[in-house]
Amino acid sequence: MSDLPRKAVTRTAKLATLPLGFAGRATWGLGKRIGGKSAEIVARELQQRTADQLFKVLGELKGGAMKFGQALSVFESALPEEIAGPYRAALTKLQEAAPPMPTRTVHAVLAERLGEEWRELFLEFEDKPSAAASIGQVHRAVWHDGREVAVKVQYPGAGEALLSDLTQLSRFARLLGPLVPGVDIKPLIHELRDRVSEELDYGLEAEAQREHAAEFADDPDVVVPDVVHQGDQVLVTEWIDGTPLAEVISDGTPEERDRAGQLLARFLFSGPARTGLLHADPHPGNFRLLPAADGDEDGPSGELRLGVLDFGTVDRLPGGLPDTIGEALGMALEGDAQAVYGLLRDEGFVKESIDLDPDAVLEYLLPIIEPAVVEEFTFTRGWMRAQAARIADPRSPAHQLGKQLNLPPSYLLIHRVTLSTIGVLCQLSATVRLREELEAWLPGFLPEPGEEEEALSPPVGVEPALDGSDMGA
Repeated sequence: MSDLPRKAVTRTAKLATLPLGFAGRATWGLGKRIGGKSAEIVARELQQRTADQLFKVLGELKGGAMKFGQALSVFESALPEEIAGPYRAALTKLQEAAPPMPTRTVHAVLAERLGEEWRELFLEFEDKPSAAASIGQVHRAVWHDGREVAVKVQYPGAGEALLSDLTQLSRFARLLGPLVPGVDIKPLIHELRDRVSEELDYGLEAEAQREHAAEFADDPDVVVPDVVHQGDQVLVTEWIDGTPLAEVISDGTPEERDRAGQLLARFLFSGPARTGLLHADPHPGNFRLLPAADGDEDGPSGELRLGVLDFGTVDRLPGGLPDTIGEALGMALEGDAQAVYGLLRDEGFVKESIDLDPDAVLEYLLPIIEPAVVEEFTFTRGWMRAQAARIADPRSPAHQLGKQLNLPPSYLLIHRVTLSTIGVLCQLSATVRLREELEAWLPGFLPEPGEEEEALSPPVGVEPALDGSDMGA
């Protein structure tokens, strides 16, 4: 394979094949139906061809195209099952692997950034990458002191490629929208574009990873590899073995799925509270399921642990997640429609020029917050699809109300990370004690000490015995 395509005209031409390909396959499908094939068979063949092309184009281009593919992949749970299968296989590939850049290019970057004698820093260095992502790829190596390390090497021209891709993708966001009902593609692309400069800066990434590694150093459940060395386009961190979350999703046992889901939810909510940072790239390629720590097999921590990778994209939240989220969620669980509506209006979720029925707003929120009502909740693709269909259907009251709500810029990344994490939980089909994590880590969710505390009861319209398991896998 050639180096990462850097000329804008070359990348634009490749990306243009996506909408053109969609149109061409629709015509091909019409011909097949006229020729006698059933609509169901034709639709399945169309989706498979589209998925194959999607992976080929986004994977080869890396850069912003692949970053978009990774962000999109966590939402496959929202797709109707008859079209989800082909996309699931193609998009999952983007979470773990992509065509690598040539060895000569890797060596050139290492020589430029670590010095011509860069090999002396390593006892061993594997030229074949162990993983390839949107702006760089990872090589397994042994540092000069004997530690096993992961060497992340940034693609030359990655910054230009990221900006070019995301600009081009935004131009036909409308055509990509139907891929995931209920998800507005254009703001997603714009938000990814806004994060480009941060993700390209390995210095910022190293700082965020060091802070997490220090905070979680003695944690029995979460493992964050520490930073060993950081350069301009090279980042060396400790190596961790483990099962990629994508493999747990496809082949994991129920126990592994549940454990991974619980720890993923715990990390989502505890990270900001403990570090003031929100890991903002929660696709399965950035997580590993690790065995219990040595010597802990018989203790309370002798369970599988969650390894967390890639801190290139973080949201800086010095006070943790905003109190508003916990307060609004607590009020909604109590069924206090007026209080929820007042808080949402104060925070800008409802613009001053808009008047909504508080009860209708609460009714809109209740199905979404259902996982926080019960002691444990089973996240499934069926539940995710039901939520997406309810919000995406133009005939639905939820769709009409949702269009009138506003998402303040300061909440945009938090919203995407939360939605993405829920998407991964649904891919895992994990049974999670979400309420437990919210009570432990979400500011504002529980009353402050000294305030009257009443047991929260499920609001009208939500049965406490319900979870997502009755809606299909």
